[in-house]
Amino acid sequence: MSFSQLPLKDIYKNVFSKNRGKVALVFEKKTVTYGELLKSSNRVSHALMRRGIKANSRVALLMSNCVEYVISDMGIIQAGAAKVPLNDMLGEKEILHILKHSNTKVLIVDRAFYEMIEKIKNELPEMETIVAVGSQEDHPDGFISWEEFQGFESENDVEEIGSGQDIAVIMYTGGTTGLPKGVVHTKENIAVNLLSHIIELCLNDDEKILLTTPLPHSAGFVLAAGLAKGATHFIEKKFDPQLVLNHLEQNQITLTFMVPTMIYRVIDTLNDRRPNFSNLRTILYGAAPITVERLKQGLDIFGPVFTQLFGQSEAPNFISRLKKSDHSLDPANEKRLRSCGQPVLMAQIRIVDESGKRVPHGTEGEIIAKTPYTMICYHEAKDKTEETVKDGWLYTGDVGMMDDDGYIYLLDRKKDMIISGGLNVYTSEVENVIQQYPDVSQVAVIGIPHSDWGEVVSAIIVPVNGVTLTEEKIQNFCVQHLAKYKRPKNIIFMDSLPLTPYGKIDKKVLRQPYWEKAGRNIN
Repeated sequence: MSFSQLPLKDIYKNVFSKNRGKVALVFEKKTVTYGELLKSSNRVSHALMRRGIKANSRVALLMSNCVEYVISDMGIIQAGAAKVPLNDMLGEKEILHILKHSNTKVLIVDRAFYEMIEKIKNELPEMETIVAVGSQEDHPDGFISWEEFQGFESENDVEEIGSGQDIAVIMYTGGTTGLPKGVVHTKENIAVNLLSHIIELCLNDDEKILLTTPLPHSAGFVLAAGLAKGATHFIEKKFDPQLVLNHLEQNQITLTFMVPTMIYRVIDTLNDRRPNFSNLRTILYGAAPITVERLKQGLDIFGPVFTQLFGQSEAPNFISRLKKSDHSLDPANEKRLRSCGQPVLMAQIRIVDESGKRVPHGTEGEIIAKTPYTMICYHEAKDKTEETVKDGWLYTGDVGMMDDDGYIYLLDRKKDMIISGGLNVYTSEVENVIQQYPDVSQVAVIGIPHSDWGEVVSAIIVPVNGVTLTEEKIQNFCVQHLAKYKRPKNIIFMDSLPLTPYGKIDKKVLRQPYWEKAGRNIN
């Protein structure tokens, strides 16, 4: 039987039905059982279908982590529609682009974004329904309340008509042009990816999973896999290190996902305390490299529970994995702590040169991968798709090498991108904004190593002749045009920028003083 014959909706319906009395979600002291989740998601699916949503129709979610996000996610699956998840850290320009570019028909949004959506809704003629998650009284005119939207719908299963090749999700990821690209995955893609997560995370039925990172990203795939196994999920709106420690101690958490910056914060919050973490089986981390020194601290505190993932939105989460047994302090294998592991069961990895030819072990080149859950395309971007996927191989844009044992080591990025606190920032987007400031002659944005964030966004600016610029002026301008995590943490003024022989700004020269002691060009 292929995954086309076992739709995602049936996978979840079977699990939810078998575990009706078990707690699926815990959020802000509210618990939701699997039986309640099944009924709630069915109500959402009926509500969506009543409004004309069918296979391949786009439904966007713009919410911080909450129960309604999960219910909506499962309801979209039950209706057979395509999800468009939006990060709650995005700015107005990016949100408008995504909603318009994806042809979103229904938007489910929480109170924090009412004002923004009301401002831009007239620019979105295809968006027919805006659902306001909040009290019935406080939403703007033209919005429909969450209760009115789904509260009176049937709780029975819906009959979905569609195929495994229908679109399941369009995930938007930053682009070198400054506008996010829509990564398209089919239902069959996502079903296979679900299985890959269950296998690579070694998920058990009794997992208690803590998620504090945004569900539109990696955490959402961990949630999807946990729900398919009947796990209990503790969800927080945002990350707080003390809250994480409270959960680990009080709720017998067995698995949690964090980016390296979060792990550093948890370790620092502990100070010299050593609570009982005996229930913890897995700390999954990724989205950015981790420093070996901090990883050693983590192993000393938490024990052999660390698993590293390496993936992209184009092949979600698992291209390679550094398994728990690889996190060894044995001097003979300690070098593997700098690795992102070996190819996962469902992935092949090669290191290739500029012509796409495989290079010998120990030689650096671009990392390319082939998985059964590689994206089918970038939405309405054929040229970008053809640049990224060639003969079934995903060209990741990451530079690395493979050793004789098949371990992958990340060395650099071909793409001009910064990863700060686990979030991707494309330098061209920040540059395009700062260049609009009238007193800026030239600007180059680079990542500078940081012990906490991995890298921080840093802008190097040449002012217009005779003009005195200040950091405050630039920061105030960036506040108006960039999401918070994309704004420069460092602003450096120079008289001129170094150029390559071809007349381009030489970012390698700009980066060199900051990275020469790092040992690699990513952090």
